[in-house]
Amino acid sequence: MTNAGRETSSKAHTGPETSSDTNTEPGTDTKTKTKPGTNSNTDTGPEESSKTSAGLGGIGGSSMAGPAGGHRAPAPAPAYPAAERRPASASSQVAVAEALPLESADATATAGSELDLTVDPAARVGHVDWGAVRREVDAYGCGLTPRILTPEECLGIAELYDEVGRFRSTIDMARYRFGSGQYRYFARPFPELVQQLRQAFYPHLLPIARDWAAKLGRPAPWPDELDDWLDMCHAAGQPKPTPILLRYRAGDWNALHRDLYGDLVFPLQVVIGLNEPGADHTGGEFLLVEQRPRAQSRGTSTLLPQGHALVFTTRDRPVPSARGWSAAPVRHGVSTIRSGVRHTLGLVFHDAA
Repeated sequence: MTNAGRETSSKAHTGPETSSDTNTEPGTDTKTKTKPGTNSNTDTGPEESSKTSAGLGGIGGSSMAGPAGGHRAPAPAPAYPAAERRPASASSQVAVAEALPLESADATATAGSELDLTVDPAARVGHVDWGAVRREVDAYGCGLTPRILTPEECLGIAELYDEVGRFRSTIDMARYRFGSGQYRYFARPFPELVQQLRQAFYPHLLPIARDWAAKLGRPAPWPDELDDWLDMCHAAGQPKPTPILLRYRAGDWNALHRDLYGDLVFPLQVVIGLNEPGADHTGGEFLLVEQRPRAQSRGTSTLLPQGHALVFTTRDRPVPSARGWSAAPVRHGVSTIRSGVRHTLGLVFHDAA
């Protein structure tokens, strides 16, 4: 598959259909949590989380089908941690990798055009063909942008991973059966580039979020400014920052999950590739599995090129139905890294409890 390639399938699978919401490429389906351990930079203990019932934007009922705990690993197993995510079982990962023969779908429309990388990052995000990205997100649940970061900028962010003091928490995925690998949540203040990117993406995602809410008959509580939305999160008991840096080595993978950290949820998020597929690593495709109403699930696989951003749905998305629009639950993960090292930057637009 090419760097910008995507594959889709409507083949049936049984793994992730009933697995509970989890969070790996950032997040958790949580309502209440307990601070993990005593070291803010190391995940030394679990945070218990309860399933949130909030709909898109944190208001309304969940459209999830199946039992909330269907993915839990057999005992004995550690309690789920501050990762603010609960994993689908390892079998869910296998289900995507093996039970979903994938058909090719073209993703080059949004990824192929080049941006001027000499302007500041916020301007680059503004120059993206957001109409094309929106069509991809509406069709597949995810859409790839052109390159928005230079290789040097990508390397600079990836190298922050070893500066432990920049992070509020470190999560070992294997310990909690989220997959294999490690990720870290940035502490405030964020690196300037991370802050710029989070601020720059929000206004372009907001029209999609509001359109989806209207189609599903849900409230759209998100204000025009990201800072105002984050203030709402903090007032609701979700003060922890959620920008996340992930590192995968050979053999690592990320279980299917959702990045829900409390009742207030923004319905779209972004992941940016920091390494070059085929040169720095092999494998590690981004996976999206959509549970379609009264139909077999569809898997989508995207190889994330260095410096490109993938916009994707956080929890569910509207799909046409006989009565108008229905909410199709969606989970995401990462396929096994075959060789090398893969870093990604995750931008979630709601903070955590």
